Amino acid sequence: MLFAIACTDKPGSLELRLATRPAHLDYLRGRQAEIVMGGAMLDPAGNACGSLLVIEAADRAAAEAFAAGDPYAKAGLFESVAIRPYRVVFKDGAPA
Repeated sequence: MLFAIACTDKPGSLELRLATRPAHLDYLRGRQAEIVMGGAMLDPAGNACGSLLVIEAADRAAAEAFAAGDPYAKAGLFESVAIRPYRVVFKDGAPA
């Protein structure tokens, strides 16, 4: 089952994000088989201010564990984390 994980950074936390980014990327590389897509959400100035991941997980508990294991989450970067089941309707410019 697919899950969207939308994370919003705490205000003023860009330095924490940048300092934690190498560990975050290592974590994602280690879980690459579960990731459908992912990336940073940007503020109006083009700086990262959150994360969005779509992952394949057995259930919500597995998606929550994936999110909780992220070094960004462990560092206290996020103001909020929303985890919701996700369904692909369009992919690569065409109906899925």
